[in-house]
Amino acid sequence: MSLSPVDALADRLWTGILELSPLWATLLGDESSADRWDDPGPAGREREAALVARTLREADAIDPSGLPTEERVTLDLIRIVCRMRAGAQEVRLWHFDGVDQMGGVQSLPSELARFQRVDGPERIERLLARLAAYPAVVDATIANLEEGVRAGRTAAPVVMDRTIAQVGRMLAGPVEEEALLVAHPELPDADRERIRAALVAHVRPALARYHAALEAARPAARAGEGVAWLPDGEAVYRHAIFAWTSLPEDPRALHGYGLEQIAAIRAEMDAIARRMGHPDVAALRAALDADPTNHATDPAELVRLAEGQVARTVAVAPRWFGRLPVAGVEVRAVEPHQEQDAPPAFYFPPAADGSRPGFYYLNTYDPASRPIHRIASTTFHEAVPGHHFQIALEAEHEGLPAFRRYGARIAGSAFAEGWGLYSERLADEMGLYADDRERLGMLEAQAWRAARLVVDTGIHAFRWDRERSIALLRDAAGLSQLEAETETDRYITWPGQALSYMTGQREIEALRRTIAARDGERFDLRAFHDAVLGHGSLPLATLRAELPGWVTPRS
Repeated sequence: MSLSPVDALADRLWTGILELSPLWATLLGDESSADRWDDPGPAGREREAALVARTLREADAIDPSGLPTEERVTLDLIRIVCRMRAGAQEVRLWHFDGVDQMGGVQSLPSELARFQRVDGPERIERLLARLAAYPAVVDATIANLEEGVRAGRTAAPVVMDRTIAQVGRMLAGPVEEEALLVAHPELPDADRERIRAALVAHVRPALARYHAALEAARPAARAGEGVAWLPDGEAVYRHAIFAWTSLPEDPRALHGYGLEQIAAIRAEMDAIARRMGHPDVAALRAALDADPTNHATDPAELVRLAEGQVARTVAVAPRWFGRLPVAGVEVRAVEPHQEQDAPPAFYFPPAADGSRPGFYYLNTYDPASRPIHRIASTTFHEAVPGHHFQIALEAEHEGLPAFRRYGARIAGSAFAEGWGLYSERLADEMGLYADDRERLGMLEAQAWRAARLVVDTGIHAFRWDRERSIALLRDAAGLSQLEAETETDRYITWPGQALSYMTGQREIEALRRTIAARDGERFDLRAFHDAVLGHGSLPLATLRAELPGWVTPRS
């Protein structure tokens, strides 16, 4: 059967994106380009610009009137993805976004350990070819860094410091502890030795050059933490807001909304504190800090706790969702080389071919600093019913073109992160929190996301310093000093990303209220959840326009 013009265009765009992003293709289970890397240099940018311009011309030639719903959504998504990618080039993000302590070029070989298959001679050869090509990726990143220095457009001091320290730790560690070797103890000795030799010959020297380039560029780090310190910082931040939220939000309005939410959530937390016999949330936090049962000494204890929370959720989920993903989710600890700089948790999607489950990574570094009462809301956000349900269902929706099933998540993260944050509240409705301690953890997580609106805009629009952000996160959300520092540095590194959580949650909850008021007693919450998750990741404006028509009342 021939494709419609919209779906054919979506397929061409998706094919072009995967050609530009071999690493992503491998992550999705497509091994055809598993011997290559994305090209961060001028040639890669030129190919992307040509793809975007051609796609936009073709999209503009399609008349949207009378299109079926899914094609209308696909056309919206095509345009937004292209606008986001064009915007990134317009503000020349390549000057500084390659310096990243959480996902920079230095982490790429270790990332391969998570998803590149090495079972069999052909797969080993592809991995070795990819490792041999790694120096060119590093050199292109160095060239971008040096171009940024000349243009006065560089990363923040703390981001450069963290990245320099991280690369230094990687170089100081023995090659035998590299993730690609540790992750595959089953490999024959001959294959392990070939991978080890490639790491020594190609990866380590390239990382040493990158380390030296970072140290040379460090004196040119921008004057302050936020992009507001760049010569064109306002334009950069406007792009970042749109790229992450899919909406043209105003920084001042987001800042104000975050402050309002912090106050409202604080009132909820104080109510729990009084229920538990404390005058306010500060007194309750002090009691929890002193309570040995609220702190783990063994990292494995945190992983086991999260595994139990996943199992409880899966058991009750059919009462709240009509459709559940086929793919499972596995809890893992963040790898040692990354744990000092990584966020508290994150999710890694399953392979498209079903060969790998989703992974819920929990940061177990310094476990005593990670209160147990906060783990539950993190699990419900990152794994189930949060990111895993949403992303796995999206990938398994065979009625959608590949661009919608796998590519929609590049149209900002407000839908995905909004669903994750909505899931934290939904988990309370589902009866998943064990007690008021875990419920407090959920509210602290909500306050944390509200605080993100305040500190992200504060840092990048209003030139807040790092210490002001850390103080707000500790006071509003009860984060430890370590967590507040790591999170603040994440917001500095990824301007706008922290805005996506509460903007997305705000949209989903507002639509639920609107549809529930429309349908009254016939409101079907399972149908609502299936409709929200049944069309893949969506720009928020598209969700707002389409979702009410997708949810039907109970008969």
